[in-house]
Amino acid sequence: MLQAVDLSKRYEDGLLALDRLNLTVPPGELFCLLGANGAGKTTAVHLFLNFIEPTEGQALVNGVDVAQRPLEAKKHIAYVSENVMLYENFTARQNLAFFATLGGRAGLTKDDIYGALRRVGLQEKAWEQRLKLFSKGMRQKTGIAIAILKGAENIILDEPTSGLDPKAGAEFMALLATLRAEGKAILMSTHDIFRAKDAADRVGIMKEGRVLAIRTREQLAQDNLEQLYIQYMEAAPAAEAAA
Repeated sequence: MLQAVDLSKRYEDGLLALDRLNLTVPPGELFCLLGANGAGKTTAVHLFLNFIEPTEGQALVNGVDVAQRPLEAKKHIAYVSENVMLYENFTARQNLAFFATLGGRAGLTKDDIYGALRRVGLQEKAWEQRLKLFSKGMRQKTGIAIAILKGAENIILDEPTSGLDPKAGAEFMALLATLRAEGKAILMSTHDIFRAKDAADRVGIMKEGRVLAIRTREQLAQDNLEQLYIQYMEAAPAAEAAA
C-alpha cells in the first residue's frame, strides 16, 4: 500500500511543487495522477522513491516512512520511468539478471528471466538482443519485467506511456491491468486523459502541486473527464480567486 500524508515539497527557490498531498493506493488499485507538466506529479513520485526529501508530511510504503527508512521502503517498490534507464550494451536477459541481483533476487535461472520477458510480451528474438536495438515500447516492457522479477507489492510509474505508439501503449496498459488483478498497488503519473479514464480505478486531477479532485471508476463512467480536466485547468489559481 502507498500512502501520502500531508506530503509537501518546497524547493530552495521557493517553489511549492507539492502542497499537502493526501492519498492512499491500496493493493489491487491503479491510481492515476493526471495533470500537465509542472503539476507536481513527478515530485510526488520522487518523494515516494526517496529521490528527494519532503519539506513536510510523509510518504509511506507498506507503512514504512520512506524518508526515515529508505532502504526498507525500497524493498517494496518497483519503479518504471518515462525513459527506462537500462544498460545499452547488455541484452534484455542480462539487464534483468543484473537488476534482479541488485534487488536481492540472486540465483535466478535463465528460465526465470525468460518467463518474465515472455509475460510482458517481449518477442523471443529480442531476449538476447542488446538494449540499444530496442524501441521505446520494448524498453518499457523490459522495465516492467524487472519490476515483476523484483516481486514488489507496489509499482510506481512516471509517464510510462509517453511516446509509445497506440499498439504499444495498449499492450502496456493491459499488462498493468493484469498486475493490478494480482493485488499490486499501482501509482501512475500521466497527462494522458484517455488512458487514465480507461484504465484507472481512481483519477486525481493535479494542478500547481495540489490534487483538486478525485474521481472513481464509477464516477468516471458518468463524468466527462476531459471537460472536467479543462474546467480545473482553466480555473483561476486559489491565490487569484481570493484576491
